[in-house]
Amino acid sequence: MRKWFPLLTVCLATLMLLVDITIVSVAVPAMTTSLHSSLSALQWTVDLYVLVLAALLMAAGSASDLVGRRRVYLVGLVVFAGASLACGLAPTSGLLVAARGVQGLGAAAMLSTNIALLAGTYSGRDRSVAFGIWGAVNGISAAAGPILGGLLTQHIGWRSIFLVNLPIAALAWVIARRHVAESKNPAGGRVDVPGTITFTLAATLLIFGLIRVGDDGWTAPVPVALFAATAAALVAFVLVERRRRDPMLDLALVRTPSFAALMLGALILSASAFANLVFVSIWAQSVLRFDPVAAGLVLTPLGAMAFVVSGFAGRFMSGVAPQWPIGIGLLLIGAGGLLDMLVSGDSEWTALLPGLLVTGAGVGISSPTLAAAAAAAVPPGKAGMAGAAVNTLRQLGFALGIPIMTTAMAGAVRPVLADSGYFPDLDSATAAVIGGQADTVLAGLTDAAGRTARSAFVSGLDQIFLLSGVGALITAAVVLLLVRRAAPDDHRTTITADPVAR
Repeated sequence: MRKWFPLLTVCLATLMLLVDITIVSVAVPAMTTSLHSSLSALQWTVDLYVLVLAALLMAAGSASDLVGRRRVYLVGLVVFAGASLACGLAPTSGLLVAARGVQGLGAAAMLSTNIALLAGTYSGRDRSVAFGIWGAVNGISAAAGPILGGLLTQHIGWRSIFLVNLPIAALAWVIARRHVAESKNPAGGRVDVPGTITFTLAATLLIFGLIRVGDDGWTAPVPVALFAATAAALVAFVLVERRRRDPMLDLALVRTPSFAALMLGALILSASAFANLVFVSIWAQSVLRFDPVAAGLVLTPLGAMAFVVSGFAGRFMSGVAPQWPIGIGLLLIGAGGLLDMLVSGDSEWTALLPGLLVTGAGVGISSPTLAAAAAAAVPPGKAGMAGAAVNTLRQLGFALGIPIMTTAMAGAVRPVLADSGYFPDLDSATAAVIGGQADTVLAGLTDAAGRTARSAFVSGLDQIFLLSGVGALITAAVVLLLVRRAAPDDHRTTITADPVAR
């Protein structure tokens, strides 16, 4: 059993940092009252964490290849735990938001090393099992955040959602110190500072632009300017990387069809399987009138199915070419999205059950294989870079998916509200319905207006599920066509693993 301790510490850290993406959203109203702050200011407790996490993943992965993956992982645990303590004790909203930014830095250090640590520790069937369990933890984290956040906030207080990280981080740190071997790129090199700066700038501008889209719309001056700046930063990043001796991202790998398809799979998997869950939670609370804990439980079937299927996938798919489990998993995610379109204005939460279960099965099959395939597609000395690239694309998929789906929902909700004639201020009514605040708009209106608002929200859900389903199906076809198993000789002359590591 000792051989599974490295897997345990990685899974503890992964669960902790991914749950922290969504756990705060349920507690924002309580934090607003406690800290006497505005709701918009405290939304940054969610946004800044994801912003820093996604922006620094590639930089942390590159650094881990050079200075040691175990070392970067341990530093990340300490930073994350210290920032969690600061969040739990924060007396003002400004200090809370700042601490969340530091927490994102620690999360990036941990998440960027996950795939490399598992790939360097396990091989053969054990590696498949390890990635299967790790993938299951990724899947269940999406559903666990709102549930844990609701339970802790309701029964203990909002500060507990941060303080609960301390014993978990301490346990993960002790296990990692005792049972995880160091590994890095034995060829050495230097940290790619120009590449890190330009990529972090591009990622920051992109995510900040997507956050502003939710408030301003896609064509507003600020988002357009941010996206233009993102394009310029990306061009600068490519030019820098082409001239670097030790680049943060090996552009030759991106030009490989198989690796590029894996990156696309990571992006669309996260967007199609998880971004729509934000709107499912709003539907459960605003239409079905569930409390936050019950709304979180609605999402449990997806995470539970992903957990169960990942365990089986890890055991029985070790010898299967990676395009098949990843492609089939994306096909199932696409089918699950289309099945979710069965929801109508009078549906109970069980109408979503078939789609959630099928999507969960798809996540369980594809997610662990995606991580393992990315690690196998690069030389062992660049495993940290590959793992960080996969995780970066997954976080960006979630960040991209939400504003895109918000736009799609608005396009479906607005005509329904306009045709009814009940809502003279369509902009305010549309924003309120999408944000789950229809009660504010409906105050003093008729029951018919309420039914119209609920029907409009369901119409928007249909568009979101259609977008998720079609996107996953198209990506599945790309993966099946382009992804291939790395040949044994592909890395014969490339960097080998540190001899200190297993």
